[in-house]
Amino acid sequence: MANNLRFQVVEEAFKKRALDVKVPSERPSEYFGKYVFTKQKMYKYLPAEVYNKMVDVIDNGARLDRSIADAVAAGMKQWAMEMGVTHYTHWFQPLTEGTAEKHDAFVEHDGKGGMLETFSGKLLVQQEPDASSFPNGGIRNTFEARGYSAWDPTSPVFIMADTLCIPTIFIAYTGEALDYKAPLLRALHAVGKAATDVCQYFYDDVAKVQVNLGWEQEYFLVDEGLYSARPDLLMTGRTLMGHESAKNQQMDDHYFGTIPDRVQAFMKELEIQALELAIPVKTRHNEVAPNQFELAPIFEECNLAVDHNMLLMSLMKKVARNHGFRVLLHEKPFDGINGSGKHNNWSLSADNGVLLHAPGKTPEENLRFVTFIVETLMAVYKHNGLLKASIMSATNAHRLGGNEAPPAIISSFLGTQLTELLESLSTLPKGEEGSDIDYCMAKLGQYTPRSLWRGAGGDAFVDLIVDNTDRNRTSPFAFTGNRFEFRAPGSSVNCASAMIALNAAMAEALNSFKERVDAKIEAGKGKMSAILEVLRDDIKTCKPVRFDGNGYSDEWVEEAARRGLDVEKSCPVIFEHYLDESSVAMFESTKVMTRKELEARNEVKWEMYVKTVQIEARVLGDLAMNHIIPVATHYQSQLIKNVQGVKEVFPVERAQRLSARNMKLIEEIAERTEKIEQLVEELTDARRVANRIESIHERAIEYHDTVCPKMEDIRYQTDKLEMIVEDGLWTLPKYRELLFIR
Repeated sequence: MANNLRFQVVEEAFKKRALDVKVPSERPSEYFGKYVFTKQKMYKYLPAEVYNKMVDVIDNGARLDRSIADAVAAGMKQWAMEMGVTHYTHWFQPLTEGTAEKHDAFVEHDGKGGMLETFSGKLLVQQEPDASSFPNGGIRNTFEARGYSAWDPTSPVFIMADTLCIPTIFIAYTGEALDYKAPLLRALHAVGKAATDVCQYFYDDVAKVQVNLGWEQEYFLVDEGLYSARPDLLMTGRTLMGHESAKNQQMDDHYFGTIPDRVQAFMKELEIQALELAIPVKTRHNEVAPNQFELAPIFEECNLAVDHNMLLMSLMKKVARNHGFRVLLHEKPFDGINGSGKHNNWSLSADNGVLLHAPGKTPEENLRFVTFIVETLMAVYKHNGLLKASIMSATNAHRLGGNEAPPAIISSFLGTQLTELLESLSTLPKGEEGSDIDYCMAKLGQYTPRSLWRGAGGDAFVDLIVDNTDRNRTSPFAFTGNRFEFRAPGSSVNCASAMIALNAAMAEALNSFKERVDAKIEAGKGKMSAILEVLRDDIKTCKPVRFDGNGYSDEWVEEAARRGLDVEKSCPVIFEHYLDESSVAMFESTKVMTRKELEARNEVKWEMYVKTVQIEARVLGDLAMNHIIPVATHYQSQLIKNVQGVKEVFPVERAQRLSARNMKLIEEIAERTEKIEQLVEELTDARRVANRIESIHERAIEYHDTVCPKMEDIRYQTDKLEMIVEDGLWTLPKYRELLFIR
């Protein structure tokens, strides 16, 4: 595609949609949740007794009474039909990183030759979507593929277009989870109970602990016309080849810069639709890389936050096309610049209003704070390999370890002040038990926010309260003042994967902590003394996972290995941590997943890895042979004609001088195209060898070890050719065109 045609495509995309997004006349607070069956709507459409039972289910985790299902369904249907809804669907989250839905109309025969609108409690609570084609890791055979979706009443029903969407879990006929939501709900229950038990050491009035999640969704936008001209973007979500632009992100001028008008129009429409679906979006800004942006909501209860993120990713794709854009959620769509993550800001809060990971105002409250910090570190230390497996994928593997993404080694950054506090508590001076407690309480009382003053002559315009920690962008699990920021999850994934592993590990750590504290109390220790003794042991035990330095350095890789942290880089091998005996024991003891479910999920992970790389390899081979080599040889032919013409016109010696550069290019093109042809053949052979391996585990490893390196070699050669071939002949939009929205 010639440059002028390429830019014509872009111009047409510019004109495709006007920038005047229709903004509701109401304030956001007035249309927030417009398409959600909120408690306010429940109160209006449900009988009082039914409403009270539903609130008990949502707020207190009470068991859903099936006797009220018909009344709830009737109220939902009335509200939905008043909103123009004609269909309903059970909306679930299979192991594909996406969502699934099968729509049914609100109609049945009336027995008189006509139709009537109906929606029963049975249809609301449970359905059999079959969905046998979803990955299940061998849990279900095609000839026994019955599966069930069951309503999750803790996540509100919502409307998309003309369809009532009912959030559900998805389980096999034999009871195993086939989705992300079922084990997530189990993990949240496990950690909630464990945290409540520990909380009661410090607060008598705590009856419930909630898990909070605030995700930060990073993404790229590209013009739809240019996107369609890149088969690799179209089919894999990333550019499999492409030389980096002379200017990309090195000037840092895009970060927090003025948002382009077209992008702001897209963001505005997206925010309106998100707020109407009760997704509490709050923050938007340019990210570091060109064409990269971020959207973040106010934190919510974890299960709801996960649902909202999955819903938002679908919404982004739809809204982007209204503005001539395509959204790229791939973790590394472009080489040489920042990739996209989905930072998970995770915390626990008690029903008395206390954030458990936040420092308090008294030594006793700070002891609670330290307890939850240390037990979080214990969970991360004991299961650092599993946590890495929970965020690893074929796509995220390209992102981790550079360009501000955390390394593929799970460690935790605490900051100087908190690190010093833990060190002082772990090395108490020798003495009587009482003096130890006094020493600890004194240290805990010193942990308070500090003020930062700025201004000439010591004066300041404002008193800035500084967080107790700084930031460390190379830390995958950083403490940020009152929560931990899990920075390793990728932009395209379901947050539930990381949240299942983290919350289950936290539940195990808190259960262990309570057992050991209770044992000491039963042996005659005072409560505070028992807590401090267990904390002292745990601070020492989990010390290897604390790291405040540069996570990109080679020295850290060596040091992490010495500390016993997982430093494996192979994605298929990392997945093996799900089947570590410590992982299986943890998941089973917390009743989050069984060994059979874990084995099935690993089968799915290896299968998805193979298919992802397989598709990329096939697309790359096609691009190399049908785009790159023909274009390069066509340009080579033009150069050859030029050399022949020069020889016909000029004397021999001068002709040699004038054609020397072109001869060099002719030779280089010949060498590189020959090398590409050879590599594509080797790539095809490597795939054939891997595909003959019966074990999906071993096949995934073979794809990682033999297929992926060949792809990198082909990319190196094609990127070199891109810098040689005349720009007007190059058929694929280049980075300098893809990365700068006009």
